[in-house]
Amino acid sequence: MFAKRTQVPRVALTQLCSLIAEDVEITGDVSFSNGIRIDGRVKGNVIGRAGAGPAHALLVLSDKGRIEGNVSCGDAIIDGAVIGDLHIGHFLELKSNSQVTGAIHYEHLQMDVGASVHGQLHKAGPAVAEPLPIAELAAPG
Repeated sequence: MFAKRTQVPRVALTQLCSLIAEDVEITGDVSFSNGIRIDGRVKGNVIGRAGAGPAHALLVLSDKGRIEGNVSCGDAIIDGAVIGDLHIGHFLELKSNSQVTGAIHYEHLQMDVGASVHGQLHKAGPAVAEPLPIAELAAPG
């Protein structure tokens, strides 16, 4: 009688173990495992590597954060600006302040009212869970 509801993926914020603070600007690629929160600015690619256990590498970009480069990781919660492509192997949440300019590749997507995307959305299956090699993540022109 009722349609079966699919379970919404959950993200464990407790796996955050690194922070790029609001007053920090990094020029160059950032590679991490487990989880990272970015309140500052990164001019380069952000690459999440799978760590030990079943958890996906998690990126949290706050409303103050900005990334100018491509992003590749398992899970991401975006509330800031990204100029570049997103390759999210599992779950992507675009919060109300997010502004993404670039293609978005994802398995599960949650988008809040107010989120802005200037690019294409590409839904993929679970086969894209591993991040792309750094060589394939050339920074946008």
